[in-house]
Amino acid sequence: MSEQHTEAFVAHRNLLFTVAYEMLGSAADAEDVLQETWLQWIKIEFPSVRDPRAFLVRVTTRQALNRLRTMRRRKESYVGSWLPEPLLTAPDVAEDAELAESVSIALMLVLETLSPTERAVFVLREAFAFGYDEIAAAVGKTPAAVRQIAHRARKHVDARRPREAVTVAETRAALESFRRALETGDLQGMLDVLAPDVVLIADGGGVKQAVQRPIAGADKVARLMQGGFSRVADRMTMEPATINGGFAMTTYLDGALDGVMTARVEGGRIVALYYVRNPDKLSRIGTETPLSR
Repeated sequence: MSEQHTEAFVAHRNLLFTVAYEMLGSAADAEDVLQETWLQWIKIEFPSVRDPRAFLVRVTTRQALNRLRTMRRRKESYVGSWLPEPLLTAPDVAEDAELAESVSIALMLVLETLSPTERAVFVLREAFAFGYDEIAAAVGKTPAAVRQIAHRARKHVDARRPREAVTVAETRAALESFRRALETGDLQGMLDVLAPDVVLIADGGGVKQAVQRPIAGADKVARLMQGGFSRVADRMTMEPATINGGFAMTTYLDGALDGVMTARVEGGRIVALYYVRNPDKLSRIGTETPLSR
């Protein structure tokens, strides 16, 4: 290992983490992938690597693909609904609209419906604008095959991704209205900001109480949230935060972090609420995680 190995890895670390995280939806697994990438990287003779960035992304992608296949088996036994691990992110992530969308909880849930190879190709092509030749080397396919996979994956994602670009300010307005209505017990206020077909997905991981399956419909979601909040209203507070490049709410119970609530907004109304309570997924909320393209 040389000083050049360390300098190159550090220079591209945020990019490598972002690639792994977008593929896996788990910061802990992404860190493991980076460790595996580092162990492979230091075995390589540095002068033989013409493009350290491309080489490191290629190794990271392969390691993430291996882990993604393992994670799929793990998710099959997961208790309740599974949501990506939320990250506290810096304001500059929110300022990069394409990066913010690529790491949003809403889009990452859509990516869960792709095959591992489709997900890798989509992430590298759409989020990071890698060429087909580079992606082919990373996923072990021909450039022609990668082009077909990219087209198929993009078509699949476009049919399921949010239909319109929403600003941070619009999401903030909707979530702030929802919080005020929730804290004041204003059921009608909640119904006004929730879309009629809103869906609530909560992730407790079998550790914290959470609905086991998605709940659909404004009335059901509003009454469920109101009932749950009323039981702990004197012990719970909600604070704004930038999560995965978007506006979100962090909830605290007796002063301790209890969960993270993010939302997908369309036409000024909340069409999806994502609430992570699994404590194993809240370790990245205390410190900003740097992401980059």
